[in-house]
Amino acid sequence: MKLPWLLFSLLLSLTLWSAMAMASNVSYDSRSLIIDGQRKLLISAAIHYPRSVPGMWPNLVQTAKEGGVDVIETYVFWNGHEPSPGNYYFGGRYDLVKFVKIVEQAGMYLILRIGPFVAAEWYFGGVPVWLHYVPGTVFRTENEPFKFQYHMQKFTAFIVNLMKQEKLFASQGGPIILAQIENEYGYYEKDYGDGGKQYAMWAASMAVSQNIGVPWIMCQQFDAPESVINTCNSFYCDQFTPIYPNKPKIWTENWPGWFQTFGARNPHRPAEDIAYSVARFFQKGGSVQNYYMYHGGTNFGRTSGGPFITTSYDYEAPIDEYGLPRLPKWGHLKQLHRAIKLCEHIMLNGERINVSLGPSQEADVYTDSSGACAAFIANMDDKNDKTVEFRNVSYHLPAWSVSILPDCKNAVFNTAKVGYQSSVVEMLPESLQPSVVSPDKSFKDLKWDVFVEKPGIWAEADFVKNGLVDHINTTKFTTDYLWYTTSIFVGETEAFLKNGSSPVLLIESKGHALHAFVNQELQASASGNGTHPPFKLKTPISLKAGKNEIALLSMTVGLQNAGSFYEWVGAGLTSVNITGFNNGTIDLSAYNWTYKIGLQGEHLGLYKGDGLGNANWVLTSEPPRKQPLTWYKVNVDPPPGDEPIGLDMIDMGKGLAWLNGEEIGRYWPRKSPNHGCVKECNYRGKFDPDKCNTGCGGPTQRWYHVPRSWFKQSGNVLVIFEEKGGDPLKIKFSRRKITGVCAIVAENYPSIDLESWPEGNGSNNTIATVHLRCPEGTHISTVNFASFGNPTGSCGSYTQGNCHDPNSTSVVEKVCLNQNKCAIELTEEKFNEDLCPSVPKKLAVEAVCS
Repeated sequence: MKLPWLLFSLLLSLTLWSAMAMASNVSYDSRSLIIDGQRKLLISAAIHYPRSVPGMWPNLVQTAKEGGVDVIETYVFWNGHEPSPGNYYFGGRYDLVKFVKIVEQAGMYLILRIGPFVAAEWYFGGVPVWLHYVPGTVFRTENEPFKFQYHMQKFTAFIVNLMKQEKLFASQGGPIILAQIENEYGYYEKDYGDGGKQYAMWAASMAVSQNIGVPWIMCQQFDAPESVINTCNSFYCDQFTPIYPNKPKIWTENWPGWFQTFGARNPHRPAEDIAYSVARFFQKGGSVQNYYMYHGGTNFGRTSGGPFITTSYDYEAPIDEYGLPRLPKWGHLKQLHRAIKLCEHIMLNGERINVSLGPSQEADVYTDSSGACAAFIANMDDKNDKTVEFRNVSYHLPAWSVSILPDCKNAVFNTAKVGYQSSVVEMLPESLQPSVVSPDKSFKDLKWDVFVEKPGIWAEADFVKNGLVDHINTTKFTTDYLWYTTSIFVGETEAFLKNGSSPVLLIESKGHALHAFVNQELQASASGNGTHPPFKLKTPISLKAGKNEIALLSMTVGLQNAGSFYEWVGAGLTSVNITGFNNGTIDLSAYNWTYKIGLQGEHLGLYKGDGLGNANWVLTSEPPRKQPLTWYKVNVDPPPGDEPIGLDMIDMGKGLAWLNGEEIGRYWPRKSPNHGCVKECNYRGKFDPDKCNTGCGGPTQRWYHVPRSWFKQSGNVLVIFEEKGGDPLKIKFSRRKITGVCAIVAENYPSIDLESWPEGNGSNNTIATVHLRCPEGTHISTVNFASFGNPTGSCGSYTQGNCHDPNSTSVVEKVCLNQNKCAIELTEEKFNEDLCPSVPKKLAVEAVCS
């Protein structure tokens, strides 16, 4: 097949739409945003600056741009920028101005979602914890004496003025074309009564009064005033309609994956379904679509919310946590974006007509008086492929797919046909290598410094109180840890001292996790989960005659990040009982409890970059294993190479990790349930986060991202605080590396090589072609698998079918060996087309990159 020269000319004349001049005027009508007098169809990508590091920002933005993205979107994280009242911070990962300028330098637009409530699976929804303790404050409602609104307006104005000072709004020639106030408040407004409605209207009015010169948006705000644009957040927004007819249709959050919680399975959203949702949105008149997330990144330190949100915020996004394109998802969406952009002018300036092609099949056709035409043909049937007639031509549509026809004739893209390569990505283990510091550089073994915490009250008590206190109200999130300590006297006549039985400790807690010690010995641990933080602990314990110390270490695992009155959700113990005494159960809940906030190691600063702190470290080459409440420190060299790094904690229990004083975050290789996973994911039909789970029975998170920029050439101080007990000698770094590539393409799917279009190279070949590309600086060294016929399986597990051309491997090797990239056309000159004449054939290839 050959594309007609009309379409070829259209492709060649397409400008480099992802590189653009900055705006000076942004307005809108019912069709789209209008930037400097031109309607714009915009693809946006969410990249949160604090969830990566400045050294990663340019590459993340460039990778998004190469993926066909026009706009970068980010929240503004209030609690990161105002850690205490009036004290602002914009350094390191929180250098917002630097991030926006990197986007500007890339020639891209930016959507600034100031909020300043953001949700985002970020602790306290982005609102500073200290604000909850300002008397009279209730979050996100109109409350006397307006404490929340006062601080919210003050911070919003601070951010707006900062952007104005740097001339970053489009009205000043900068990249910011939209700003957002509040976030998804429509879900909760009714729970706040009249104050909720008043607050929402106030928020919109306050934002507009900032005079930024670009429109304001409110997402999921079902009663937004006309002064702002209301937008949609969902897996699908094709049926969304703005409140007011003069507003454009904007999708602020299209979720291409889902977040993870410690102890849960790993959710996946197929690339085919994401592409389907995007195509349907634009088919139905959408004009701005944002992927939340396009790069999820990492919840460094204690920034995750939930509770129980993992340190990884990978989100199965098109760019993975470590900054690598996730293939084929990134590439499939890149091709989708190119196909949609071919239709941009006619979609935004022509007329749309809907045509029924069957019970669950339809076309939306865009035309104008010049005769230009573009069409989206959809098969919404989630089970059956269909062949439809459109303008006297037959089109085969897989179930749950959309075909894009930029000229109303040629289908240049179908959302269900993934022709882009996959990558083989591995975590390559690297043992910790010591930084040699002895004068003669003679020793090669790691030398560990060890400090063991005393369970319970490690210094003067913070306070003593009858009864159990709320954990969060006590610590105010200055630490994850709170010690509850009391004692109990056991008489010598108790039966369990003589008959070998054990009393049973019963604890109930609002969350989130707990370690129980009796007489300095760890008895048991317990925790809630992401859905139900309240939990119970029931465990036999060892008591002796006389005085027994009960020391309970309560832990938070991220703070609540959303919900009505979410700031009032507590944590910590609610009851403590011991059964098995001669007189029955002893209720300790109202006992006299001694409290200590935090850990001794935190107080001593053992996590700091110098790794020293005021502590009696013990130097050893044999650090204790399975020892609870233990700090480990070791000096290490960085792993070789330049690949991203993960810290492998599979053999540790639960705790916190730092490198050179930088917070890697919470680690917890907690295992997920053994059920609820799928071998293969069916992309057809509506997606939900439980549809395509994997990882059953394995740790939710094994590796913890350590940015390369955090490493020094030598003398790197790795500090681990282990709560439960693990084996520090098995801690490893792992290099995240693309070691191979795969692709599978059917011969009945001729497609444009969108990697090289539109560049005017004269090629308009649409023969079905397998494209392979190794990472820069590597080449295809081995072809592990090649089969033209009816191979089955997926990348890493392809198998030959009963139809197989025996020359497949040699054909691929001839074209691809020792090449960085190659293209194998499925032609009869290369493959035996007469083979299995009645069998639809495809080519599957897996190759090694080295």
